Amino acid sequence: MKHLQTLALLARQPGVLVTVEQVQGSGPREQGAWMAVFADTVVNTIGGGHLEFQALAQARAWLARGDATSAPQRLRYALGPALGQCCGGVVHVLLEWITLADAPRLREQLCPPLLPVALFGGGHVGRALVQTLAALPFAVRWIDSRDEIFPEPVPAHVVCEHSDPVQSAVADLPPHSAVLIMSFSHAEDLDVVAACLKRQRVQGDVSFIGLIGSRTKWATFRHRLASRGFSDDELARVTCPIGVPGITGKEPEVIAVAVAAQLLQWRDSHAQDGAHLLAPGRQQG
Repeated sequence: MKHLQTLALLARQPGVLVTVEQVQGSGPREQGAWMAVFADTVVNTIGGGHLEFQALAQARAWLARGDATSAPQRLRYALGPALGQCCGGVVHVLLEWITLADAPRLREQLCPPLLPVALFGGGHVGRALVQTLAALPFAVRWIDSRDEIFPEPVPAHVVCEHSDPVQSAVADLPPHSAVLIMSFSHAEDLDVVAACLKRQRVQGDVSFIGLIGSRTKWATFRHRLASRGFSDDELARVTCPIGVPGITGKEPEVIAVAVAAQLLQWRDSHAQDGAHLLAPGRQQG
């Protein structure tokens, strides 16, 4: 994650943190976007184009002076013809001198809020999805019933867990988790879905239940879950197939991108009003 890269660089040299404090109208990035500028590298982005170019030049000039005692600088950029951009808004940025002494504050400030994702299944799609999610704002709990299934090492914000029976892990998931189910076994998949629906019935805190598979698989699962006493309203909480519509490839990496995009949609919906993402998915084998 980019905040960890920033902290590692601060162990060797000072930097300048550039943060978007306010956006009026349209801008390339949102309030809170940041980049860390060092003598020979830049971490993250505040949106690119001339806005970033000018902020970067200001930060580099400050670093060249080596003036660690200067107060933070606030700059205002109108995104019009004079800046060579046509967004039409106004962006206010804050420049701060940072050193390793600022690490505790930066660790909290720069780390994005991580929403919990439980990924059941350590197979090819699961591995591709973990790699895709590594740079996104999710804390992944990766669960499988098989021993020695997880690769080494795993990305940051991924915790591996062996659970047998695998569905028993559902009870301990963080509240409001998104659950992705793609185990090696349809029987395990069914048990995990059932466990999620039971928890949702009792606690109401499973935000998203996504099941890999075709519509035929889901039709079979619907029938079996209905026979276990789940209502149509409860079954409507399951998204199967998973992934944003319109992506037809079935390679693990392609499926991973489609599912990650759907999770980002869910995250935005969840952040705005707590609504659950129940969009139809795509065909999978």
